[in-house]
Amino acid sequence: MSGAAAGGASTVVERRRRHTLFFLEWAAGQRPVHLDTDIDMTRIQEHRAAARERGLRYSYVTYLLHAAGRVLDRHPEANAVMAPGWPGLLRAPRIVRFGSVTAKLALDRPVEGERTVLSALVPGLERAGLREIQQQIDRYRGPEAADLPEFKGVRMLGRLPLALGRAAFAAALRDPRKRPGVFGTVSVSSLGHGAVDGFHSAGGTAVTLCAGRVTQRPVVRADGTVAAAPVMRLGLTFDHRVIDGGAAADLLTDLHHTMEAFDDGSREQVTTPDPGGADRDHGPRRGLERSPR
Repeated sequence: MSGAAAGGASTVVERRRRHTLFFLEWAAGQRPVHLDTDIDMTRIQEHRAAARERGLRYSYVTYLLHAAGRVLDRHPEANAVMAPGWPGLLRAPRIVRFGSVTAKLALDRPVEGERTVLSALVPGLERAGLREIQQQIDRYRGPEAADLPEFKGVRMLGRLPLALGRAAFAAALRDPRKRPGVFGTVSVSSLGHGAVDGFHSAGGTAVTLCAGRVTQRPVVRADGTVAAAPVMRLGLTFDHRVIDGGAAADLLTDLHHTMEAFDDGSREQVTTPDPGGADRDHGPRRGLERSPR
C-alpha cells in the first residue's frame, strides 16, 4: 500500500521486511565491538578445485561454516547469549551457553516479489561435514526457498497487525534456551558476490561473522618473500555483554588458522597457536605459511 506525495514521492507500508525491523528493535540492546582479519584462502581454493574434479561443489560460505562450528566448539564461552532481564535492578546478569553450534545464515531472497533477508538455520556445525553443510545451503538457496516451512514465521509477521507481530517476535525470544532454534548461536553473513572487501554487522548472537570477497592480494610468507594469494577479509562482531575482547581475539585467531590450514578430517589438523603468541611467527603477518600437507 502506498500514497502519492508532492514531487512524485510515495510512502510504502513495509510488510515483507517487517521481521528485519522487529529484529533491529530487539538487537539495539547489544553492545557490538568489531574485529577483522585477512585469511589466505589458498588451501581452501585447492580443496575446492579437487572437489570440483570429483563432481562436488562447495561454496566459500560452506568452508566458513565448517570452520566456525569447530572453533566455537573449542570456545564455548562465545557460543552463548545474554539471558533476558539484564540490565535490571534486581536480576543479576546471566549468560546461557549452548552445547551445540547452530548458524543463522543470512540469505538474500525474494518474498512475494520483494527482496528480503531470510535467516536460515544450519545446526550441528561442530560435527557436520562439508557435504552435509552444502546440502543444507543448497536447499535454502533454491528458487522456492521463501516458501519453505522454516520461513513460515517470517511470512506470518508480515501479515499480522503491527502490535501482534511485535509481541509474537518478542515471545519467540523470551526463553534463551530455545534461542538456537530461533536465532541460532552464531550469525554468518557474506557479501562476497559483490565488490565488498569487508563489512560488519550485529546478528543478534554473541558472535557474528561477516565474509567479504576473495580477491588476489599481496601476502608475506614465512621466509619474508611477497607473493600474490587469494585473500578473504573476515569481520567478527561480538556482543561485549557476553564476552570480552581478549576472548573474541582468541576466537578470531583460532578461526583464522583453522581456515588457512583447512583440514576436512582426512589428515591431522594443525595445532592452534597459544593466545599469548601474537608477537611470534604467526602474529603480525598476513598470508601465513601453510602447514605441511
